Amino acid sequence: LDFVESGGGSVQAGGSLRLSCAASAFTLDDYAIGWFRQAPGKEREAVSCISSDDGSSTYYADSVSGRFAISRDNAKKTVYLQMTNMKPEGTAVYYCAAGRTVEATILLDYEYWGQGTQVTVSS
Repeated sequence: LDFVESGGGSVQAGGSLRLSCAASAFTLDDYAIGWFRQAPGKEREAVSCISSDDGSSTYYADSVSGRFAISRDNAKKTVYLQMTNMKPEGTAVYYCAAGRTVEATILLDYEYWGQGTQVTVSS
């Protein structure tokens, strides 16, 4: 696998989780990394994105802005998504993806995808 996500699970509304995405097949520094999620019966949507190299540029969907934080550790080849004050509508499979040149929300811009990790938020 090119990417391995971890950290998913079940949490009550208002709780927190941290997702991790570890790269194995490529040099992480060169890629922007995005987090996406897909709820049952819905299209996959962009949650957050961090630019390549030093990650100086980030994107957050309006629905998660102020509650989620994306970060990267290139030495560990890992990207994180810290999720706080979680809401039931955040229940979905979360995916990380990597692309060299991306528009944050455009799925087709991403070259590598993880297998996804389930996040369930109960009310």
